[in-house]
Amino acid sequence: MPFDPARAAIRFGCGLSPAIPAPESVNAMLEALAGPDRAAERFPAAGFEAVREAHVAVTEARRRNRNGKSEAEREAALKDRKDATRELRRDAVGWFGQTLMRRVKTEDGFRERLVGFWADHFTAQGPGGALRFGYAGYVEDAIRPHVGGRFADMLKAAVTHPLMLIYLNQTQSVGPGSAVVTRRGKKLGLNENLARELLELHTLGVGGPYDQSDVRDLAKLLTGLAYLRRKGFVYRAGHAEPGPLAFMGRRYGDKVPELGRVMAVLEDLAAHPATAAHLARRMAVHFTGDAPDAGLVDAMAQAFRASDGRLPAMYAAMLEHPAAWAEDGGNVKQPLDFMASSLRALDVSERHLSLKYRAVSRYFLNPLILMGQSWGAPPGPDGFPEDDAAWITPQRMAARLQWGMTVPFRLMRTLPDPRDFVEVALGPGAPEPVRFAARAAETRAEGVGLVLASPAFQRM
Repeated sequence: MPFDPARAAIRFGCGLSPAIPAPESVNAMLEALAGPDRAAERFPAAGFEAVREAHVAVTEARRRNRNGKSEAEREAALKDRKDATRELRRDAVGWFGQTLMRRVKTEDGFRERLVGFWADHFTAQGPGGALRFGYAGYVEDAIRPHVGGRFADMLKAAVTHPLMLIYLNQTQSVGPGSAVVTRRGKKLGLNENLARELLELHTLGVGGPYDQSDVRDLAKLLTGLAYLRRKGFVYRAGHAEPGPLAFMGRRYGDKVPELGRVMAVLEDLAAHPATAAHLARRMAVHFTGDAPDAGLVDAMAQAFRASDGRLPAMYAAMLEHPAAWAEDGGNVKQPLDFMASSLRALDVSERHLSLKYRAVSRYFLNPLILMGQSWGAPPGPDGFPEDDAAWITPQRMAARLQWGMTVPFRLMRTLPDPRDFVEVALGPGAPEPVRFAARAAETRAEGVGLVLASPAFQRM
């Protein structure tokens, strides 16, 4: 099928809006992606450095509380720790609000969807304490700047980011022959988590051309990558395995370990044909459906390989393929997509959204959990599930219906006429049964809720 503006806004963007025109063409979508990131400029969020600073403050306060010489010193330190944690929690709620408003108000919905896709592809989250609020900063640092560039650059940024190193226990990985092991005369442990997920999830894919020995070889190459709360990301040569090291038929580095060998192996993994196939299929599933067209996937993989892993080439191949626009394609919206597209169709503005902690928790964060998508906390390193069945359960659908019937009215009070809203939310292809329900609704709140609850709105 040919390009369709409404489908472009819904399937590849953040939904239709009465105030923001739908994309006019594939070229317009790609040109917007290549231009300034205006949504991030309008709704800024802090990078991970803010969380690192809070991590230092909380840890220092905990130490003073533990070692205080008087009850007054210990109580003062405890207050400092609680205050720092409370402030960080408030900041994190604000970062979520900015993330949501980007989707609601952006004129470049494709960029926002890509940020969400790649953040899920490179899932990382903090273990607790101050670091549990690190997700938003991780996305700002490692994902968002690279969605319009080379995959290799995003791969490097994600794999070496402090949150990824913490999440996959890389900071605890030490080369068996490293200087620190030699000096201490005891084994400290080689951790394979990052190496395994790097191969299975981030690049070559499950069932790719590697085995357990390759995982171990890569784990040795990755030693030295670490996070120190007072410095952030560091490369500790003394904890790294001396080289040169073999991996999948190549040798990397010299005798003295250095960060360059890690970057070299990431470049090679990014350029591997299996990586192109894995990324193309995963992206096609995310945007077009659980069983993507084989020709579409092949075209995307070929474009990726031919362009030296430049992501816009793969995006263009997807958007220019007829299968991407099929009427029977599209996934069930994930909960955040459902919320954002609902607010976008309602033309919610900043004045409607309170970014206070309790309001955001009540209207957004807690309902997201009930719908099955805790923001920034996927169930595992492979991110949130893509298959529709994971989201269409009785409990999760009930949470969507409850949200659609109640939250819009609480936010806006004056809702649009449902007869107009159905055309805004679903476009010219709105099914007649949904139009009838909108006309027959006894109240505006009920009519808007029925449109948002309709199967047509729930799908991309």
